[in-house]
Amino acid sequence: MIAASSVVDYRGGHEARLLVGGDELFPAMSAAIARARHEVWFATYIFNDDPASRRVAEDLIAAAERGVAVHVLVDGFGSKAMLGHLRDWFRGSGVQFEVFRPLDRWWTWLQPGQLRRLHQKLCAVDARIGFVGGINVIDDRFDINHGWTERPRLDFAVELHGPVAADMRRVVHGLWMRAHLGRGWRSELLQVARSAEPVNRTLRLFRQMRTRAKDAPGTADVVALPPVRAALVVRDNLRQRRAIERTYVEAILRARERIDIACAYFYPGRAFRRALMRAAERGVRIRLLMQGKVDYRFAGLAARVMYDEMLGRGVRVFEYTPAFLHAKVAIVDDDWATVGSSNIDPLSLLLNLEANAVVADSAFVADLAAKLETAFAASTEIVAAPVQRGWRGWLSRGFVAWVANTYLRMAGITGRY
Repeated sequence: MIAASSVVDYRGGHEARLLVGGDELFPAMSAAIARARHEVWFATYIFNDDPASRRVAEDLIAAAERGVAVHVLVDGFGSKAMLGHLRDWFRGSGVQFEVFRPLDRWWTWLQPGQLRRLHQKLCAVDARIGFVGGINVIDDRFDINHGWTERPRLDFAVELHGPVAADMRRVVHGLWMRAHLGRGWRSELLQVARSAEPVNRTLRLFRQMRTRAKDAPGTADVVALPPVRAALVVRDNLRQRRAIERTYVEAILRARERIDIACAYFYPGRAFRRALMRAAERGVRIRLLMQGKVDYRFAGLAARVMYDEMLGRGVRVFEYTPAFLHAKVAIVDDDWATVGSSNIDPLSLLLNLEANAVVADSAFVADLAAKLETAFAASTEIVAAPVQRGWRGWLSRGFVAWVANTYLRMAGITGRY
């Protein structure tokens, strides 16, 4: 299925392991951090204060105390309520802690750029082992808005050994530098001005702030690469604004047999919807796994206004009800899968900084497919759109579209989504 003209920069020679929830991710990540010899680069949207999160913090502190260079970056909105705890934990430990776009002054709330958040969940250890997915540093059974739950949320990550880990390291390094320079830009500029070679130093600082995984998509014959083939795809607000969306659309357009998507927040734009519809017309079996237990009411409404169109084109829709669904994964046929932080909605596809792993390997795809099959079996299939037709349905769809486009315009995104 994967062609040499892919927009994704695949490379071979990886080991890939699917991880379900923090129950599997945190021990795997802690083991890698415990073996770190040189450096750990860590970025997350939410770093909570609960027993599972504190154990991750303790592992990062222990690595720093034995001489490993540990850099931690959290989002200023996602982790806003926990910043005091995090600063207390890391103070004096050697962990170099930064906050991406902090909201510590009232006027920062008025800046349009504050709507563009760091939503990535990345950890790179010695540029050899990397973790990427949708799992925040928070106990699987705790929800910030709803408290403790009996069942763990459904979410995924992937552990990758190989070249992609260096890409993860570059991405987190660039974002950490942006946050660091943003906090201390006056002192940095003074140091540059006083430097014997201010121009060269300025160029070096800008190079350090780059967040791309690679300079450009690869053109090598993907099939000729050694297994396991994988890539890191990031969405930023510079050169890779629609990279994740294009990656999805490319895979969907090439699908021959099946597409399974599990997504917490689903409100795709026109290009994504057209690709799904074309695949359905070709006879591709398409299943969507959505939230049945909704954490944000508007997000739930946004997904459900899409059901009528999806069902009308033969796409099967399921709602996961045993627990909260936070997954952002997909499989296409038997040889393509993505696991990452990006939802299929305007915030992820057009605003937030996101990171997805793409794995082209039949064994990995089979593992993820088996996990999704279990989730589908525990879900409720939707046979009729829950949003009514007629004027009520029209008003609901219009309201969601208006909110989405207004939010995008506030963030500086023009044109229709």
